[in-house]
Amino acid sequence: MVKGSQKGSQVISRSAVATPEVPAAAGPYSAAIVSQGFAFLSGQGPYDSAGVLAGDDIATQTRQTLQNLDAVARASGATLKDAVRVGVYLSDMGDFAAMNSVFAEFFDQPYPSRTTVKTGLPNPEMLVEIDAIVAVPPTSVTERA
Repeated sequence: MVKGSQKGSQVISRSAVATPEVPAAAGPYSAAIVSQGFAFLSGQGPYDSAGVLAGDDIATQTRQTLQNLDAVARASGATLKDAVRVGVYLSDMGDFAAMNSVFAEFFDQPYPSRTTVKTGLPNPEMLVEIDAIVAVPPTSVTERA
């Protein structure tokens, strides 16, 4: 779906992204929006495409969460390797080192900018949620238009 808004004489387009590789959105939001050469990826959690929680440890949950985020990035025409900013939300900051170790498996230098915060997550068994902004290669943007 492509929607646009008028800003002066320039039309700003937005394209919603969805993929069956991740659980469906649990509310009125898109898995990602592609606009102006970037994909803005909504937070993903540690659930497989059927909605089943992946494990009860931070490493397993972080890996599933990043696999989900990468699936949304790929559906947007990019990958997590194209990330410019990542937000990590942990239910326990004591899990930071283990999360960070798995995180390093998914990103190369130069690493994206990142914020990590402790927060209450919607399910007490959910230990992590991650969102991202990825740069979409120009050929992918024109192919989506």
